Amino acid sequence: MHPLLAPYLAGLALGASLIVAVGAQNTFVLRQGLRREHVGPIVALCIAMDALLMALGVSGLAASVGGHPRVLDALAFAGAACLLGYGAMAARRAFSTEAMAVAAGGRGPSLRAAVAQALACTLLNPHVYLDTVLLVGAVGAHQPGPLRPAFLAGAVSASAAWFAALGYGARLLAPLFARPAAWRWLDGAVAVTMGTLGLRLAVSALH
Repeated sequence: MHPLLAPYLAGLALGASLIVAVGAQNTFVLRQGLRREHVGPIVALCIAMDALLMALGVSGLAASVGGHPRVLDALAFAGAACLLGYGAMAARRAFSTEAMAVAAGGRGPSLRAAVAQALACTLLNPHVYLDTVLLVGAVGAHQPGPLRPAFLAGAVSASAAWFAALGYGARLLAPLFARPAAWRWLDGAVAVTMGTLGLRLAVSALH
C-alpha cells in the first residue's frame, strides 16, 4: 500500500463522518439545489471554506482556539443569533402562500444574497469550526508532518463529494418539490433544524 493512502483514507473517513449531518449549511445547499439557483458557486464556496478551515486546523489553529473559551462562547452566541434569524425566515416562508408560490418557480435571491447567506451559515456556525478546525485539525495535527497533506486531502475530498452530491443531486427530488406543499414542509424542517441548533448553541454558551 502506498504510504500516503492510509492518512488519506483516515482523513476521508473522518471528514465524511462529520459532514453528513443535518445542519444549517447542508439545509441551505439542499434548498439551493432543489431550486437550481446558483448551485455551482454555492457548492464551490462551501468546499473552499471547508478546505480553508481544515487547513487552518491542521496547521495548528485548533490548539490556539481551543485554549480560549471566551472566543468559543462569542462564536456560539453569534452563531445562535444567525441560526435563529434564518430559522425565523424559513418559518415565515413555510406559512406564507406568497413565499410558496415563489419557491415553486418564481424569482429567487440574487447570487450576492445567496453567497452572503452561505457565508453566514458557514462562518457564523460554531459547529463548522468544531468539525473542521478543532476535530479535523486536532486529528490531522497528530499525523506525522509529511503525511498531513494526504490526511487533509482526504478530509477535503469528503467535503467536496458531499456538497456536490447535495447540491446537484437535489434535482432528483424535483418531482416531489413540484408541489408547493412540499416546499412548506421543507421550510418547516429548515426552521425547526436551525431554531433547535440556535437554541442549543445559546444554552451551551451560557453554561
